[in-house]
Amino acid sequence: MSISIGPVRLRNPVFLAPMSGVTDEAFRTVAHAHGAGLVVSEMVASDALFRERPDMVRRAQGSQKISPFVIQLAGREEHWMAEGARLAQDLGADIIDINMGCPSRQVTGGLSGSALMRNLDHAVKLIEATVGASRVPVTVKMRLGWDHDTLNAPELARRAQEAGAQMITVHGRTRCMFYTGKADWPAIRAVREAITIPLVANGDGETAADARAMMAASGADAVMFGRSCYGRPWWPGVVANELEPGSGRDEPSLEEERDILLWHQDETLRLYGQALGNKTFRKHLGWTLSRLELRGVLDSEVHAGLRATLLSDKDNARVARGIRETYARILGEEEAA
Repeated sequence: MSISIGPVRLRNPVFLAPMSGVTDEAFRTVAHAHGAGLVVSEMVASDALFRERPDMVRRAQGSQKISPFVIQLAGREEHWMAEGARLAQDLGADIIDINMGCPSRQVTGGLSGSALMRNLDHAVKLIEATVGASRVPVTVKMRLGWDHDTLNAPELARRAQEAGAQMITVHGRTRCMFYTGKADWPAIRAVREAITIPLVANGDGETAADARAMMAASGADAVMFGRSCYGRPWWPGVVANELEPGSGRDEPSLEEERDILLWHQDETLRLYGQALGNKTFRKHLGWTLSRLELRGVLDSEVHAGLRATLLSDKDNARVARGIRETYARILGEEEAA
């Protein structure tokens, strides 16, 4: 079930979606190591990358640990998209993804992200500029359209392919839906009919059954999971392995999950430093604790207590010890490993 993006062959068709504030180098490193078919960086503003703005440079890191390495660029000017593409390749990008789907007001207000779907001629010029500056495959991520009166993803995808794009990802919502309602997987099929390059369906996928349904409804070659991976970066690899045993990884045991979480903490601290790393890791730890409660291995009172202590503790060694103690309690051990 693997697919190729130009010369780059992927190990399975379950990808991790780019999510600002989530899919940093640390998160992607863990997801990649545990079998995700493809992981994509947080959105990187092309002009800010050229100016070496520290947060954008940090978002574009990870080529030493992740292969294929994908940097997602955003922008509204041809010049900066081309410059961003050149820099992304210098940073080790094997694939460059163009963001034409982000719905946030901050991004669309700057005429980037899904705002580009309101001006397809300009959007295509940005794709052409990026492809022209790239030695590596260029892909495009979009939504169904700006709103339900302008469902123009099929036209944009067709024109993107003509401009040289080698894969299209479609989130099954319009920009004006943001993340409300339900993703419309069948609506993505019109894009399948418009292009011959690989197509990826995105939006609301969580399980292997969802992945099968997404591909069946949309005609897509692969799926991209986002929010369902909160607190479990290993999840795309688990779903891939359920679809095709051996293509991903088995779901980790609780002991393995503990070790992955501690590794994720270490990677986060290395990336951001002790203080900012502590603050950044809190949301990931919080999501993991919530999932442990949902699975019934933490009761609500214990969960609330752990959130009150661990998510406010600025001592990273103490947080790590708290993680070990939490899993020791779940596993019925007398003391943390």
